[in-house]
Amino acid sequence: MKNKFVIVDLETTGNSVKKGDKIIQFAAVVIEQGRIVDTYSSLVNPEKKIPLFIEGLTKIDDHMVKEAPLFSEIAPTILSMLEGAYFVAHNVFFDLTFLQDELIAAGYKDLSVPIIDTVEMARVVFPTADSYQLNELAIQEGLNHNRPHQADSDAYVTAQLFLKMVEKLMVLPEKTLQMLTTLSTRLKSDIHSLFAELLTIKNRTIEQLPNDLEIFNGLALKKEAYLQDGDEDRNSFLYPDNEEEKDALLKPTLPSFERRLGQYEMMDEVYDALQHSHHAVIEAGTGVGKSLAYLIPAAFYAKQTEKPVMISTYTTLLQEQLLNKEIPLLEKMLPFLINIALIKGRNHYINLEKFVQTLKNDDLNYDTTLTKMQILVWLTMTKTGDVDELNLSSGGEIYWNKIKNDETNYLRNKAWLSRDYYLLARKRAKSANIIITNHSLLVTDLSSEQSFLPEYEEAIIDEAHQFVKAAGKHFGFKVDYILLKLLFGRLGTYEQKQLFYQLEQIVNEVDLKKKDLIHSFEINEMITDAVFEVEQFFSTARAYALKGVSSQKSNMKKAAFRFKSENNRESSALLIEAERFYNMIKELISNLRSRINLVMQHQLSAAQKLVLTELETTLNDLEKIINAVDRLFIHPACDFVTWIEIDMRAKDHKTIIYGEPLNVSNVLKDHLFTDKKSVILTSATLTVNNSFKYILNELGLTSFNPSLKQIASPFNYDKQVQLIIPEDLPEINTVNTDEYVSAITEYIISIAEATQGRMLILFTSHEMLKNTHELIKESGFLEDFVLIAQGITSGSRIRLMRNFRRFEKAILFGTSSFWEGVDIPGEDLSCLVIVRLPFSSPNEPLTEAKSEQIEREGGSPFYKLSIPEAVLRFKQGFGRLIRNETDRGIIIVFDRRLITKRYGKTFLQSIPSVPITTKKMKETISFIQKWL
Repeated sequence: MKNKFVIVDLETTGNSVKKGDKIIQFAAVVIEQGRIVDTYSSLVNPEKKIPLFIEGLTKIDDHMVKEAPLFSEIAPTILSMLEGAYFVAHNVFFDLTFLQDELIAAGYKDLSVPIIDTVEMARVVFPTADSYQLNELAIQEGLNHNRPHQADSDAYVTAQLFLKMVEKLMVLPEKTLQMLTTLSTRLKSDIHSLFAELLTIKNRTIEQLPNDLEIFNGLALKKEAYLQDGDEDRNSFLYPDNEEEKDALLKPTLPSFERRLGQYEMMDEVYDALQHSHHAVIEAGTGVGKSLAYLIPAAFYAKQTEKPVMISTYTTLLQEQLLNKEIPLLEKMLPFLINIALIKGRNHYINLEKFVQTLKNDDLNYDTTLTKMQILVWLTMTKTGDVDELNLSSGGEIYWNKIKNDETNYLRNKAWLSRDYYLLARKRAKSANIIITNHSLLVTDLSSEQSFLPEYEEAIIDEAHQFVKAAGKHFGFKVDYILLKLLFGRLGTYEQKQLFYQLEQIVNEVDLKKKDLIHSFEINEMITDAVFEVEQFFSTARAYALKGVSSQKSNMKKAAFRFKSENNRESSALLIEAERFYNMIKELISNLRSRINLVMQHQLSAAQKLVLTELETTLNDLEKIINAVDRLFIHPACDFVTWIEIDMRAKDHKTIIYGEPLNVSNVLKDHLFTDKKSVILTSATLTVNNSFKYILNELGLTSFNPSLKQIASPFNYDKQVQLIIPEDLPEINTVNTDEYVSAITEYIISIAEATQGRMLILFTSHEMLKNTHELIKESGFLEDFVLIAQGITSGSRIRLMRNFRRFEKAILFGTSSFWEGVDIPGEDLSCLVIVRLPFSSPNEPLTEAKSEQIEREGGSPFYKLSIPEAVLRFKQGFGRLIRNETDRGIIIVFDRRLITKRYGKTFLQSIPSVPITTKKMKETISFIQKWL
């Protein structure tokens, strides 16, 4: 690289130039001839106080900048350094805006230099990175970043990262780099010039493609790896029967091997169920080593019988953990080769033919351009073509919908079939010993006429406490206003020049004899009327729900109200609207399909076929929605529960209509447990008060007489955990919400100061989480703590957890999904607060319908439904604190019903035995300080 690059980083008093924030540190690293040749760094006197948060983040305080030069004094040095150079920074527009502002204030002209944003560049070069924060990228690339949020350290690491990215670009195939260079003219920073320079350098040499890459139909792709069959000794397939044989298998592979008898017990239980063809339900406490405990016997059984074992998980997080952590260990320890395949739903995989066709479209959209570039790089890396590997923006996800693999594809060039990632995933699964899938796909396959999972007779269902929920969702329906708006936006009227307009262009180009078709003007009117009908239908649904919700006096942000077909004005109005909505959209789909069918009888270009493919996908999505409306309102099933969820504060309709079967036990009984020889269900939370009765009933397993096994956690909970129930908090049901929030806020502030953060607070309602978070912020008592709140702090669950670990004094506020699957081992988490027992609201539509059914059968909904559900969730929450044998921590349950109500014993007897005490606030704080 001949050019000069100056990598800049700034620390500032805040993030807004408009609010008068100033630079407190400037650092630059100079790169010439592809290497670092110079560095510069200076503190800057901002002539204003540095906020506490910034001081905590940067470790720069008022005293340090007091004698530092003013910006105007270092400005000449900065300008001479930047002369003839590229201005490079991580999130370049932030640094550039501050620098421009300070230069103008110091009497200099506007800075006019080419710029490169290393965030934008990293999105292209590292399309699968979890995060594009500098610290995370540094860890990923093995760069030493010992002082994050200090400009000199940040600038140096950014410079190293920049050179690494240039290196990665230089080893990309010339074909890929060429396409990237063409697309890069649409990026926000001047990366195009850099790409063009690198392409020129690459053109000077004769390219040798790496052995694992190939050019296929103009795309550089990772070659398909074929699995070799091993020449194994059949004796090596013998399952390790005793403890010594199991030790010999595990010890050489596990660095900190420790014999876990619970793990061995589970291995034997799984192997026995597979070998003797019976169902089993196994609750394995935290730390048992559950994944290996089912993978090992599954592998031996699959090799001995040459039959596949299906493994199903609920979350992609566990799938990733299995693929990246447990399976590499399994492969190392087994005395034979094992073939493992992962299969997901078709939409997870890219359709290369569609992708190539969209590359020819001159799309001006920034997100689309960036996503195309990410995918071009990713195709040189991926063996699966699975979108879950990619880190896409929300705009990128919209583009993915155009190129995803689905049944609709009018292009169908046979040459591409050999590189169809979905077909390859199915092919791999057919020859696999162990197949990994998810609950949703497993249930879809059970109920589908055409099976797309390979045939199997044995299955292991992990995270089994979620299996009923996944099955309910699958057999249910969802009608989403936002999705409908998106689909009609994609379709568009003729004037909006979207898919309908593009279809009409094709109709005109192929010169159809239009006598059999209605006029495009009429279809245009139909689309306009259908859009109006969508508004009317959701308006009526919202009005119905609002009336019902107001009768419950709900003050929540989101509220759900159950639909019952009753003889009243609101119910009748909604049923009439549903029928109009159904008929109107059905007629529109039918007319558009007639056009597509006639057009398809002509010779079409690939670009035209792509338009028809996209239109057909949109029509399929619309058809699924009107079929759902039909099943929920026009021809409802008697065992279905339908409800309307509304956003109480949104003026537009953020309304979703759901429907689910009242229970799925019969479907699972008939299609899973009757059909399969052995189904093993496992989770850390399956029993209530040491009984499997509730879960067996929910799953429809009671009559199959499965073997039942509880395997306790190997952790010393009585020494590792203290459970405290404050005795000076009001009982939750005796005061209003505001009083309760006020009382717990005071407690949380005191606990946080005692634990120095490292605290996870679990709520059952987002409203209470939000109010508590606001009150703590307003109090100002925890100003030097980082408060991370689900639904308030932006970012995914994984990102929020990562930020929680990054800051020493951090508090994480979570609800719903944070009760499970959150793994924060070690000192990062020392205190878990459970705000209230996790009972479902009795007004929640499914709970209400199930309760009515239990009452009809003469049972108690509270004891047969509410308590078991809440106990399982409580156990999940409890399990967040202790993740390994060296963890220590305190659990504080604010809900005094745990000891004042008779049913509290059921909760306490369902968790491991721990010391339980009740204390006043002062005693609690003093105890925490001593114990931690």
